[in-house]
Amino acid sequence: MDKAKFWDKVAAKYAKSPIKNMAAYEYTLERTKSYLKKTDHVLELGCGTGSTALLLAKHVKHIIATDLSRNMIEIGKEKAAAQKISNVEFVQVEVAALEKGRDAFDVVMAFNLFHLVQSPKAAISELAACVKKDGLFISKTPCLAGKAWLFAPMIKVMQLFGKAPYVGMLSVAELDNMITDAGFEILEKGDSPNAPPSHYIVARKM
Repeated sequence: MDKAKFWDKVAAKYAKSPIKNMAAYEYTLERTKSYLKKTDHVLELGCGTGSTALLLAKHVKHIIATDLSRNMIEIGKEKAAAQKISNVEFVQVEVAALEKGRDAFDVVMAFNLFHLVQSPKAAISELAACVKKDGLFISKTPCLAGKAWLFAPMIKVMQLFGKAPYVGMLSVAELDNMITDAGFEILEKGDSPNAPPSHYIVARKM
Protein backbone atom coordinates (compact mmCIF):
# COMPACT_ATOMS: atom_id res chain seq x y z
CA MET A 1 0.00 0.00 0.00
CA ASP A 2 1.18 3.53 -0.79
CA LYS A 3 2.54 5.02 2.44
CA ALA A 4 0.37 8.15 2.32
CA LYS A 5 -2.72 6.01 1.72
CA PHE A 6 -1.77 3.76 4.64
CA TRP A 7 -1.54 6.67 7.08
CA ASP A 8 -4.70 8.28 5.66
CA LYS A 9 -6.52 5.01 6.30
CA VAL A 10 -5.42 4.72 9.93
CA ALA A 11 -5.53 8.44 10.83
CA ALA A 12 -8.84 8.42 12.71
CA LYS A 13 -7.90 5.34 14.75
CA TYR A 14 -4.41 6.74 15.36
CA ALA A 15 -5.89 9.98 16.71
CA LYS A 16 -7.96 8.07 19.27
CA SER A 17 -5.19 5.70 20.37
CA PRO A 18 -3.66 6.39 23.80
CA ILE A 19 0.08 6.94 24.12
CA LYS A 20 1.58 3.53 24.96
CA ASN A 21 4.27 4.78 27.33
CA MET A 22 3.14 8.07 28.85
CA ALA A 23 6.12 8.35 31.22
CA ALA A 24 8.59 8.11 28.33
CA TYR A 25 6.55 10.57 26.26
CA GLU A 26 6.37 13.12 29.06
CA TYR A 27 10.10 12.79 29.74
CA THR A 28 10.85 13.45 26.06
CA LEU A 29 8.46 16.41 26.06
CA GLU A 30 10.11 18.00 29.11
CA ARG A 31 13.64 17.51 27.74
CA THR A 32 12.53 19.07 24.45
CA LYS A 33 10.90 22.05 26.17
CA SER A 34 14.19 22.77 27.95
CA TYR A 35 15.85 23.52 24.58
CA LEU A 36 13.10 25.70 23.10
CA LYS A 37 12.90 29.50 23.17
CA LYS A 38 9.95 31.84 22.76
CA THR A 39 11.59 33.29 19.63
CA ASP A 40 12.07 29.94 17.85
CA HIS A 41 10.66 29.12 14.44
CA VAL A 42 10.19 25.35 14.43
CA LEU A 43 9.58 22.66 11.82
CA GLU A 44 8.17 19.29 12.86
CA LEU A 45 8.36 16.39 10.42
CA GLY A 46 5.96 13.47 10.68
CA CYS A 47 3.70 15.33 13.08
CA GLY A 48 0.83 12.83 12.83
CA THR A 49 -2.28 14.48 14.23
CA GLY A 50 -0.28 17.25 15.85
CA SER A 51 -0.45 16.36 19.55
CA THR A 52 3.21 17.13 20.26
CA ALA A 53 3.28 20.33 18.21
CA LEU A 54 0.22 21.63 20.03
CA LEU A 55 1.72 20.84 23.44
CA LEU A 56 4.92 22.68 22.53
CA ALA A 57 3.23 25.64 20.83
CA LYS A 58 3.29 27.98 23.82
CA HIS A 59 7.05 27.52 24.21
CA VAL A 60 7.97 28.84 20.74
CA LYS A 61 7.01 31.59 18.30
CA HIS A 62 5.74 29.42 15.44
CA ILE A 63 5.62 25.75 14.40
CA ILE A 64 5.11 24.35 10.92
CA ALA A 65 3.86 20.82 11.56
CA THR A 66 4.10 18.53 8.52
CA ASP A 67 3.01 15.04 7.61
CA LEU A 68 2.59 13.14 4.35
CA SER A 69 -0.96 12.13 5.33
CA ARG A 70 -3.72 14.56 4.37
CA ASN A 71 -6.07 13.02 6.91
CA MET A 72 -3.55 13.37 9.74
CA ILE A 73 -3.09 17.04 8.83
CA GLU A 74 -6.84 17.68 8.75
CA ILE A 75 -7.23 16.19 12.23
CA GLY A 76 -4.35 18.36 13.43
CA LYS A 77 -6.05 21.48 12.09
CA GLU A 78 -9.29 20.53 13.85
CA LYS A 79 -7.45 20.01 17.15
CA ALA A 80 -5.66 23.36 16.84
CA ALA A 81 -8.95 25.14 16.18
CA ALA A 82 -10.65 23.40 19.12
CA GLN A 83 -7.78 24.37 21.43
CA LYS A 84 -7.61 27.92 19.96
CA ILE A 85 -3.91 27.53 19.13
CA SER A 86 -2.96 29.87 16.30
CA ASN A 87 0.83 29.55 16.05
CA VAL A 88 0.88 26.00 14.68
CA GLU A 89 0.52 25.73 10.89
CA PHE A 90 -0.32 22.26 9.55
CA VAL A 91 1.06 21.39 6.10
CA GLN A 92 0.92 18.18 4.08
CA VAL A 93 4.42 17.51 2.75
CA GLU A 94 6.98 14.71 2.52
CA VAL A 95 10.53 14.97 3.88
CA ALA A 96 11.87 14.91 0.33
CA ALA A 97 10.01 18.14 -0.54
CA LEU A 98 11.62 20.51 1.96
CA GLU A 99 13.66 22.66 -0.43
CA LYS A 100 11.63 25.78 0.40
CA GLY A 101 12.81 25.62 4.00
CA ARG A 102 16.53 26.05 3.45
CA ASP A 103 18.26 27.49 6.55
CA ALA A 104 14.87 28.71 7.75
CA PHE A 105 14.37 27.08 11.14
CA ASP A 106 15.85 27.45 14.60
CA VAL A 107 14.69 23.94 15.49
CA VAL A 108 13.68 20.92 13.40
CA MET A 109 11.95 18.06 15.23
CA ALA A 110 11.16 14.51 14.11
CA PHE A 111 9.60 12.11 16.59
CA ASN A 112 8.96 8.44 15.75
CA LEU A 113 9.73 9.02 12.08
CA PHE A 114 13.05 7.67 10.84
CA HIS A 115 12.29 3.97 11.36
CA LEU A 116 9.35 4.54 8.98
CA VAL A 117 11.51 6.11 6.24
CA GLN A 118 13.14 3.84 3.67
CA SER A 119 16.19 6.13 3.30
CA PRO A 120 16.71 7.68 6.76
CA LYS A 121 20.23 8.88 5.93
CA ALA A 122 18.94 10.85 2.93
CA ALA A 123 16.02 12.21 4.98
CA ILE A 124 18.32 13.43 7.76
CA SER A 125 20.62 15.05 5.20
CA GLU A 126 17.61 16.76 3.61
CA LEU A 127 16.29 18.16 6.86
CA ALA A 128 19.76 19.34 7.89
CA ALA A 129 19.57 21.91 5.12
CA CYS A 130 16.48 23.39 6.79
CA VAL A 131 18.24 24.12 10.09
CA LYS A 132 20.00 27.43 10.66
CA LYS A 133 23.68 27.33 11.62
CA ASP A 134 23.83 26.60 15.37
CA GLY A 135 20.18 25.59 15.21
CA LEU A 136 18.91 22.37 16.77
CA PHE A 137 17.69 19.03 15.51
CA ILE A 138 15.62 17.09 18.08
CA SER A 139 14.43 13.56 17.39
CA LYS A 140 13.34 10.29 18.93
CA THR A 141 13.44 7.03 16.99
CA PRO A 142 12.67 3.40 17.85
CA CYS A 143 15.86 1.45 17.09
CA LEU A 144 14.78 -2.14 16.47
CA ALA A 145 17.97 -3.71 15.06
CA GLY A 146 18.69 -5.62 18.26
CA LYS A 147 15.28 -7.30 18.06
CA ALA A 148 15.06 -7.61 14.27
CA TRP A 149 14.74 -11.38 14.58
CA LEU A 150 11.44 -10.79 16.42
CA PHE A 151 10.01 -7.66 14.80
CA ALA A 152 10.94 -8.13 11.11
CA PRO A 153 8.97 -11.37 10.46
CA MET A 154 5.98 -10.10 12.45
CA ILE A 155 5.89 -6.81 10.54
CA LYS A 156 6.18 -8.56 7.17
CA VAL A 157 3.09 -10.65 7.93
CA MET A 158 1.18 -7.53 8.97
CA GLN A 159 2.27 -5.74 5.79
CA LEU A 160 0.84 -8.56 3.67
CA PHE A 161 -2.59 -7.69 5.09
CA GLY A 162 -2.12 -3.91 4.88
CA LYS A 163 -1.83 -3.63 8.65
CA ALA A 164 1.67 -2.15 8.88
CA PRO A 165 3.77 0.42 6.99
CA TYR A 166 7.43 0.05 6.08
CA VAL A 167 9.49 -0.31 9.28
CA GLY A 168 13.29 -0.16 9.22
CA MET A 169 15.56 -1.96 11.68
CA LEU A 170 17.93 0.83 12.72
CA SER A 171 20.55 0.56 15.44
CA VAL A 172 21.41 3.33 17.89
CA ALA A 173 24.95 3.59 16.49
CA GLU A 174 23.67 3.84 12.90
CA LEU A 175 21.31 6.64 13.85
CA ASP A 176 24.00 8.57 15.73
CA ASN A 177 26.34 8.27 12.75
CA MET A 178 23.69 9.45 10.27
CA ILE A 179 23.13 12.57 12.35
CA THR A 180 26.78 13.44 12.78
CA ASP A 181 27.46 12.71 9.09
CA ALA A 182 24.76 15.26 8.23
CA GLY A 183 26.77 18.00 9.95
CA PHE A 184 25.41 17.94 13.50
CA GLU A 185 27.11 17.79 16.88
CA ILE A 186 25.16 15.63 19.33
CA LEU A 187 24.51 17.54 22.57
CA GLU A 188 22.30 15.01 24.37
CA LYS A 189 21.21 11.44 23.74
CA GLY A 190 19.51 8.69 25.67
CA ASP A 191 16.99 5.89 25.43
CA SER A 192 13.47 6.11 26.86
CA PRO A 193 12.30 3.41 27.06
CA ASN A 194 15.46 1.33 27.05
CA ALA A 195 14.19 -1.91 25.52
CA PRO A 196 13.79 -1.83 22.64
CA PRO A 197 15.56 1.53 22.68
CA SER A 198 13.64 4.60 21.60
CA HIS A 199 16.63 6.83 20.97
CA TYR A 200 16.33 10.54 21.86
CA ILE A 201 18.84 12.95 20.34
CA VAL A 202 19.41 16.69 20.54
CA ALA A 203 22.02 17.93 18.05
CA ARG A 204 23.38 21.31 16.97
CA LYS A 205 24.11 22.16 13.34
CA MET A 206 27.76 23.01 12.97
